[in-house]
Amino acid sequence: MRPDTPAENVDHHAEAARLERTAGLYPEDAEALLLRAAAHRELAGDRPTASALYDRLLSAPAALEHPHLVRALKAANLWEYGHEAEARAIIEGIRVAAPRDPAPWVIVAEALESHDELEAAQEALTEAATLLLPPGTEPPYSTHPLLFTRHRVRRMQGLPHDDWDTLADTLHALPVSLDELHDPKRVWSLGSENPAELQAEISRLQAELGAYREALSRPFPVAILHWPANELAELVADYPTLSAEYPSYDEHLATIESALRELALSGTPNLGIVTGTVPSYEAFAASEGSSPSDPTLLPQYATTLAARGRAVAWPPQRGAECWCGVGRVYGDCHGASEA
Repeated sequence: MRPDTPAENVDHHAEAARLERTAGLYPEDAEALLLRAAAHRELAGDRPTASALYDRLLSAPAALEHPHLVRALKAANLWEYGHEAEARAIIEGIRVAAPRDPAPWVIVAEALESHDELEAAQEALTEAATLLLPPGTEPPYSTHPLLFTRHRVRRMQGLPHDDWDTLADTLHALPVSLDELHDPKRVWSLGSENPAELQAEISRLQAELGAYREALSRPFPVAILHWPANELAELVADYPTLSAEYPSYDEHLATIESALRELALSGTPNLGIVTGTVPSYEAFAASEGSSPSDPTLLPQYATTLAARGRAVAWPPQRGAECWCGVGRVYGDCHGASEA
């Protein structure tokens, strides 16, 4: 949830204010926008205002999509400016709640790790791995940071590899191994006066940063626009020129699946689906100074929804419901003919 932009190139206060204004215009996307705004407040050193944004989200009448993530970020922020007791209470509450989303676990563990509580961090990460990664299951991409963070914490503790550490090594794709990236001695090399040692450490850090930037880019996939049946009917009725894009609802669904499979076969990574609504689309068209009847707006609208964190990853995980919303498992629905 952190903005992937060098601090020296951004006015974090101004960017946070812009995101807060945008959240007011698009309340359906307020959660994602305000989380990014809070991150900019933290980067600017304004931690109390960041906490106020987290509180604003947690006290909102509408249910949050990721409430445990918001609480975890709030706890990490509070601890950084002296509110340790409150942060610990929130962290304990998250662990008791045992969320199925790996992100809150990673945030909690990194907060503990940053305050030298490696044993507690390792315990939290192991709880999460046990909960989210049953034996014999393939770890989804969202759990990779969980395994990598656990690997690092255990390396700092000097613990031998276990099965999850071995799995993390298998998932890691960069030339520099996790054992090398997570070597505690790396910290000492940063204080070296030997240029060769410093250059080697800079190369390792650049490789690690590359991995984090790749992970941060994942929430913004190449997205295909999906209209539910009632929304598509309203869209075509209100803007008949779009009927050429959507001859029928069944054809619309088939086109989505076909396009995603073609993109996957071409090697395009990080695919997703965004769901449109007519009021949201009309508001987007107005913001662009254009007419909703313009078909060239459709891919722009999809990209905008994805950038606001509205995309759902494709293909769905094994056993998950199909993206089309009929309630059937993907493998028995649009994924039935998948090779």
